[in-house]
Amino acid sequence: MKSIISAFVISSSFLGLSGQVVGETLSPPSISVASNGTQLPMQGLEPYFIGKTRVEPLFGAKGEGRTSGAMVTFEPGSRTNWHTHPIGQTLIVTSGLGWVQQWDGQRVEIAPGDVVQIPANVKHWHGATDKTAMSHIAVQEAKAGSVVNWLEPVSAAQYEGH
Repeated sequence: MKSIISAFVISSSFLGLSGQVVGETLSPPSISVASNGTQLPMQGLEPYFIGKTRVEPLFGAKGEGRTSGAMVTFEPGSRTNWHTHPIGQTLIVTSGLGWVQQWDGQRVEIAPGDVVQIPANVKHWHGATDKTAMSHIAVQEAKAGSVVNWLEPVSAAQYEGH
């Protein structure tokens, strides 16, 4: 069945149909609204986060878009593992206090209103301070279907800034 579908997609592309049925007109794009509370939150996945973390999807990539975003809340002491993003990531801190650090760099405190821009393929982590929760909006783009490359956990010494 996969080969039949693949053959159809390849044939359609080659013939210039691009998903359009011959003789049918496509409706114009329209605005969509994802109402508050319709995106179900989830706990941060244990292999990628240390401590209690809540991830609330805000939007996913649509059509030809590659951008997605989520509200992420870290309880005190919680953090991501080291990771990279193939096209980079932007964090917009909305509440609390947190830390961000790139590999071989200094840990930096982040606070509400701060915008953190992480370049493509820069190894880093981010999370709450040891005493204060922190929330941020995370925005990233996919490359070849991937938005993140998860790496090893942040050690206690690294988290504490040693």
